[in-house]
Amino acid sequence: MKTFDVTCAIIRNEDDEILVVQRGEYTDHPMKWEFPGGKVNKGESFEECIVREIQEELSIDIVIFGKLSAAQYDYTNKSVRLIPFICDTLDEMPFLSEHIDFKWIEAEKLLSVDFSEADIIVAENYLYRLGKQSSYKPEQKETKEPVLPENNNLKNMVTGMMGTQEAEWMASLAADDPRIFLTLIEYSFSDDKKLAFRSSWTLTKVCDKFPEMIYPYLNKLSEALPRLTNESVQRSFMRIISLSNLNKIGVKYHGILADFCFKTLKSGFSAIAVRAYSMEILFKLTAIYPELKNELLATINMLQDSESAGIIARGKQIAQKIHHHICNS
Repeated sequence: MKTFDVTCAIIRNEDDEILVVQRGEYTDHPMKWEFPGGKVNKGESFEECIVREIQEELSIDIVIFGKLSAAQYDYTNKSVRLIPFICDTLDEMPFLSEHIDFKWIEAEKLLSVDFSEADIIVAENYLYRLGKQSSYKPEQKETKEPVLPENNNLKNMVTGMMGTQEAEWMASLAADDPRIFLTLIEYSFSDDKKLAFRSSWTLTKVCDKFPEMIYPYLNKLSEALPRLTNESVQRSFMRIISLSNLNKIGVKYHGILADFCFKTLKSGFSAIAVRAYSMEILFKLTAIYPELKNELLATINMLQDSESAGIIARGKQIAQKIHHHICNS
């Protein structure tokens, strides 16, 4: 039986929570959770592999702080040797390209997660290294809908969210209550990075279902982009804008958007998701300002030799759309 070397990352945020991601229905381990990572390419070191895989799968930056012993498990049709790295990140909202969900959980609760077999071994080894006992409890069949705390402490609710399901539930509350929606916008500008990120992330969930709710505030979001230091919030705002009708944004803010997006695309330091959203926003702006098409095409062409596969692919899609519009105009 052939053994495959696969790296994985135990990614910690500023609160020492661990990131886990869920596989899709039509994968080798359907609907199972795992530590993100992937197969090692020929000629690639384990360290190079995990950094590349996390960028490709999640579009977040990590710093490697340690390594655990490899965990090997023999599945029916293959043997996997999982090489785990302990990593830190300041990014809290992965841009999922291969998984269907994610959540941040406390280390002590890792063994309550429905992991694939090899990932269970990694979780146990990590807890052993920390010298912590697992707080695993058998999963209850009956689940309960979350309820508002008696004191309606929205801030604690937002910072306590750990996954997509909770964010979508919070978004449904905001859609029903404009006061909550406005508070989420306010929290998105907080100096508390965790509160700001999770608030802006929840806003994206509201806007996915009720895009018209954000229209009166698109100017504010656009104007704030160049000044934001929280890249996770910046990414959320750009996702919202990229999916919005840009005609709902004031004309004077179109220039701010275009300038910011071009600078972001040309910067080698911006996260992949931020650059991807920049392309989408600029493409939408070309429908309003056709003179931007040539500059956008030139910028996309410049990126072809220096970017990740994901950005290159997105750039080619945008370029094809522009050429199609030019041919049909």
